[in-house]
Amino acid sequence: MNFDFSDDLKMLRDQARKFLAERSPRTAVRKVFEDRSGCDAALWACITELGWLGAALPEAFGGAGLGHGALCVLAEEIGYALAPVPFSSSVYLAADAIAAAGSDAQKQALLPPLAAGRRIGTFALAEGRGNPGADRIAARVAGGRLTGSKLPVPDGVIADFAVVAAADETGDVSLHVVDLDEPGVTRSPLKGIDPGRGQARIEFDGARAEPLGGARGYAVVEALLDRAAILFAFEQVGGAQACLDMAKGYAIERYAFGRPIGSFQAIKHKLADVYVATELARSNAYYGAWAVSTGAAELPVAAAAARVAATEAFHLASKENIQTHGGMGFTWESDCHLYYRRSKLLAAAIGSAPYWKDRLIAELERRNAP
Repeated sequence: MNFDFSDDLKMLRDQARKFLAERSPRTAVRKVFEDRSGCDAALWACITELGWLGAALPEAFGGAGLGHGALCVLAEEIGYALAPVPFSSSVYLAADAIAAAGSDAQKQALLPPLAAGRRIGTFALAEGRGNPGADRIAARVAGGRLTGSKLPVPDGVIADFAVVAAADETGDVSLHVVDLDEPGVTRSPLKGIDPGRGQARIEFDGARAEPLGGARGYAVVEALLDRAAILFAFEQVGGAQACLDMAKGYAIERYAFGRPIGSFQAIKHKLADVYVATELARSNAYYGAWAVSTGAAELPVAAAAARVAATEAFHLASKENIQTHGGMGFTWESDCHLYYRRSKLLAAAIGSAPYWKDRLIAELERRNAP
């Protein structure tokens, strides 16, 4: 079985790497970090023109119809470049939720503006600390009105609408679409570890909420998280690879005691461990890409495995990158901390590693039950 990407998708990956290297170098990323804007508007406009936002959407809704494989290669390059754009919020989560669970009318109304970049979407699930779970959702919808609070909401300050997980009158958790500029919605920016990705607290006080299609039950949320987990895994693999490349480059150039520091075993072992962890995560991510692209029954297992491996790889790579750079690696002037911050942010998005480990164990137990 071949899990590799097609030649067309490899070409898309190469073009994305070249484009982001030119338009989103670390100097541009650092500018967004320092002014804490949370988004590079000029880069977002360019990405929109390239058609990345609708890569996986059907052509009938303004997309390119390339499927989730295209999003996987784009996610890896966005992670490699640390691109400060709301791609994950608007594409991995909001657009995918609408495409999977929305009614025909909702798809026609919401997906073309998302694909064209005229609107930005986000997904509001978390309500403070803790991992996802139906029992953790206190937001309520009654009579088409939403009450409650969500935090942190990724890119919640700049998003135009949110797909919100809330419980209805029967107690079932379902998804609802809420225009964030409507009365009854209050947004407050949050200070996070990664200024390159904005976070917000959103209060809903009787805001108008439209049910997303006819899908009901928390299983809809879990299916959305499974698909998103694979895309986040690719973004984390891209970040891990960037850290490995940075550390390797520095180890070759930096001399100590008349030798490149990369010739010392202490550095060799660090970089070897990072390489092994990154390749393991990449293998799991590729398996996940196959599962999500084919709609395979193995998707829940593949998603959890990819998410766990990628989270651990990116954390290790970003940490060892700092260590390889020595004393300067800890400073604000060094770019190492940019990746360390992003690794921490992505590790907490859509559930932490322990959450996905529990999901993986539960799914394996279910499959092996007599």
